[in-house]
Amino acid sequence: SVNMLPVHAACALLFVAPLLVLGVPPIWTQPEQVHLSYGGVPGSMVVTWTTFNKTESKVEYSLLGAQLFELSARGDATLFVDSGKEKRKMFIHRVTLTSLKPAASYVYHCGSDEGWSDVFFFTALNDSTSFSPRFAFYGDLGNENPQSLARLQKDTQLGMYDVILHIGNLCPNRYFIIQIGDEFMRQIQSIAAYVPYMTCPGNHEATYNFSNYRNRFSMPGQTESLWYSWNLGSAHIISISTEVYFYLKFGLDLLFKQYEWLEKDLEEANKPENRAARPWIITMGHRPMYCSDDDQDDCTNFDSYVRLGRNDTKPPAPGLEDLFYRYGVDVELWAHEHTYERLWPVYGDKVYNGSKEQPYVNPKAPVHIITGSAGCRERTDKFNPNPKEWSAFRSTDYGYSRMQVVNGTHLYLEQVSDDQYGKVIDSIWVVKEKHGFSAWV
Repeated sequence: SVNMLPVHAACALLFVAPLLVLGVPPIWTQPEQVHLSYGGVPGSMVVTWTTFNKTESKVEYSLLGAQLFELSARGDATLFVDSGKEKRKMFIHRVTLTSLKPAASYVYHCGSDEGWSDVFFFTALNDSTSFSPRFAFYGDLGNENPQSLARLQKDTQLGMYDVILHIGNLCPNRYFIIQIGDEFMRQIQSIAAYVPYMTCPGNHEATYNFSNYRNRFSMPGQTESLWYSWNLGSAHIISISTEVYFYLKFGLDLLFKQYEWLEKDLEEANKPENRAARPWIITMGHRPMYCSDDDQDDCTNFDSYVRLGRNDTKPPAPGLEDLFYRYGVDVELWAHEHTYERLWPVYGDKVYNGSKEQPYVNPKAPVHIITGSAGCRERTDKFNPNPKEWSAFRSTDYGYSRMQVVNGTHLYLEQVSDDQYGKVIDSIWVVKEKHGFSAWV
């Protein structure tokens, strides 16, 4: 039994070890949670990261194959104090790289002389309108049960995507609180440090008036990443907050401000010279206008707030369906429902297929895709057994979506099932010889 003591001691140590590790404070000046985003200006890339003490904000970078880190750029850090009980402090660093060569590969690290990140690489976006960008897009991916993450990591490292669109619910837990937020941001670094990671807010980001979301991400425009637009290839991409229709306690003014901004943005995108250069208008927002899930969410109601607005506010709040239809939005990407659903071209609850044989060739209404099954704690949802006629294809498999804007007339969409080891379970070509409101007529 004397010989057993060391074993007991070892076991005791093993049990205590995680506690010891948890008790070790982080290296306060070490960069973490590194992620890229596109600044909206051709030839630019924004690098964002976090430290827990104030340090300089530097990115050293170089063209792949050139002398390592021969270029450098500086930015600044913003102190973010979380509104939770702990009032945790962190510094969010932002550096914008400019004059990047289109489609060239770069190597970079970020930080300061008090601590540098790992070395990462990225490809600068090609700013030509004839570029055919490739996207992965999904919502509701969290750090508990992040089912699709490993496959997305590998796809990204293989260079399959130019951009990733995360359509809300950077779904760590029920809500984006600071410690879990840190954990989630560390986790997506494995993707987001290599390709621009473009986001929009979902309901899980609502804690403390979206403060974690507004502070941690760096999207184009001056609206704290809540809504914005940008161009890539032959597409004009608009990201919105559907949450303004639900969190009225944060003020109605956000809802009307966004609507006003949207109208101006769509008007500008529809100027003949702009629509000729970037004929596709694609929107992304968290909560869908339509869905056939069996969960009483907004999109299961005929008079969904996002689609038709709200009459219980003063003044009444306009919905988005008519606005998007009027300005000829081509494709609308949504999440929130933990399922995948593709709709026939739909407007006003009615199907407007291009033709019986080829529904997506010259469709007479926008095409909606719902992709919220990337994987988070709440598992996938169930479908209503009797969907409406606008529901074309549905799956409860975990997975994510891909899109390629091939040229001004052809756009390709597909759904990858993670449950079926990366099998493509759905795909369509949307073909449009004409864009804009006149395409519907």
